Amino acid sequence: MRNIDVNDVIDHAKFNGFHWKVLFWCTLIIIFDGYDLVIYGVVLPLLMDQWNLNPYVAGLLGSSALFGMMFGAMGFGMLSDKLGRKKTILICVVLFSVTTVINGFATTPWQFGILRFIAGLGIGGVMPNVVSLMSEYSPQKSRSTLVALMFSGYAVGGMMSAGLGIWIVPNYGWEIMFYLAIVPMLMLPFMMKFLPESVAFLMTQKREEEAKSILQKVAPVRDINEMDRLVTPETTETKAPVLELFRGGRAFSTMMFWVAFFCCLLMVYALGSWLPKLMSMAGYALSSSLMFLMVLNIGAIIGAVGGGWLADRFSLRSVLVSFFILGSVSLIMLGYPNPMWFLYTLMGIAGATTIGSQILLYAYVAQYYPTSIRSTGLGWASGIGRNGAIVGPLLGGTLLALALPHHMNFLALAVPGAIATIAIALIGRQFGAAEPKAESKMGMATSN
Repeated sequence: MRNIDVNDVIDHAKFNGFHWKVLFWCTLIIIFDGYDLVIYGVVLPLLMDQWNLNPYVAGLLGSSALFGMMFGAMGFGMLSDKLGRKKTILICVVLFSVTTVINGFATTPWQFGILRFIAGLGIGGVMPNVVSLMSEYSPQKSRSTLVALMFSGYAVGGMMSAGLGIWIVPNYGWEIMFYLAIVPMLMLPFMMKFLPESVAFLMTQKREEEAKSILQKVAPVRDINEMDRLVTPETTETKAPVLELFRGGRAFSTMMFWVAFFCCLLMVYALGSWLPKLMSMAGYALSSSLMFLMVLNIGAIIGAVGGGWLADRFSLRSVLVSFFILGSVSLIMLGYPNPMWFLYTLMGIAGATTIGSQILLYAYVAQYYPTSIRSTGLGWASGIGRNGAIVGPLLGGTLLALALPHHMNFLALAVPGAIATIAIALIGRQFGAAEPKAESKMGMATSN
């Protein structure tokens, strides 16, 4: 009988068909997630006219889904440690898909806001769990790249929203954009069949045979048989997982992660909710304003995949610091008159370094915490960050209501980027405490 180290099997596995399957389904779920979330920014100009919304109410409606995401990220992040990643992901998909479809029938701002809040619970709950699942099954040498590639599906979903919105919203109304959210429900039976459960969860549930079956697919060359015994130092359950985020020298870095998430999500959701309206007020047609939103998400894909590739060769911390600096500079420059091609370039850079940074932050957190508290760490970082996401649309509404000069709006959005730069630079730099060992070289950049 052999003792098989679960982490060693996964870390040193060769990328194969099983990994492709996990990557495909996790990415597809994030695409649906991104589509549902970005819808509001697409339909906002029409909703403001149709329901005579003032900027403050519009900002509050934009934040309603984000309130839900905050509670969903924290609640479902912890719940998955009890129910398992797969079951929690499926519950969240049903929640945000069904509620978004019903949202298309809303006739008042109150109905719209309540339904967006409920959908937000599912949207927020999905994110930490798919990141955790993808991170758990990714080989160590390509973990950052795979998580970033998977999470770039968020930007693909945003592009789908913007692209369809350019054609559908002006011609057929905003409701159809919500009806299209039924697609994830049609895919649910396939998700139930092909999405694997977390090996770490199976181990805590004493379902070792199922775990062996999955590990054999992860690393076919290992020839794991029924006589072998699976071992991992991280299957012990903790009675207070949230407190564990502050133990073992993790307290300072945990706080810095939360600050970075807050600032990053503030920028992402302020732009996602208000970019078309800001550009419309600057004199651009609705179709051109929605095109800016599409370019923002195209840049996000490039930033996420390129950033993940860079992170596997350097460090997530150094890449994120560079991204946040570039993001702040590009946002400031967007506020000034420039040729259209240059504005699109700046918008692409802003997308790469704001939405792209959000994706890389998830990868960084996923690799920082041990498996036993990874979902909790992701859920709480995301949940605390949702406060920034909530503030973002409200800030956008306030800026519009104040009728500030165009460049001042973008300057205000660049300030959080500077704060996030400092927070990320301080992660992993302990003052009087030993830093916990990372699960991969990219998980902690202590050698930088």
